[in-house]
Amino acid sequence: MYDVSAHIVRAQKVVFSNTLAASLWENTQLAKGDLTAEVKALKAAGGKDMIVYGGSSFVTSLIREGLIDEYYLFVNPVVLGKGRDIRRTGELPGLVHRETLTYPSGIVLLKYVAAIP
Repeated sequence: MYDVSAHIVRAQKVVFSNTLAASLWENTQLAKGDLTAEVKALKAAGGKDMIVYGGSSFVTSLIREGLIDEYYLFVNPVVLGKGRDIRRTGELPGLVHRETLTYPSGIVLLKYVAAIP
């Protein structure tokens, strides 16, 4: 098992779903309630940082509610065609650039934080 996948398996996870009845994935809690309320409760509970993986609708919902503090945008040197541009939804907050990292694979990581109004 790769180091990163072993870390993901060991990490505490929350899966947001409208269709799953249960999750068989180790160290996983299933969240089926209101997305905003669930994420606010997780943030209020304290603890370690959270990372979100999901489709554009899921992430846009979090952006709309102001629930994302940091953005890690990975730019891959691959052409995939059309995608949803979250910059044009009118929901992306002002961002402040913090860091840029370039990897040997050609992937570029752009780190931003949400600007505080």
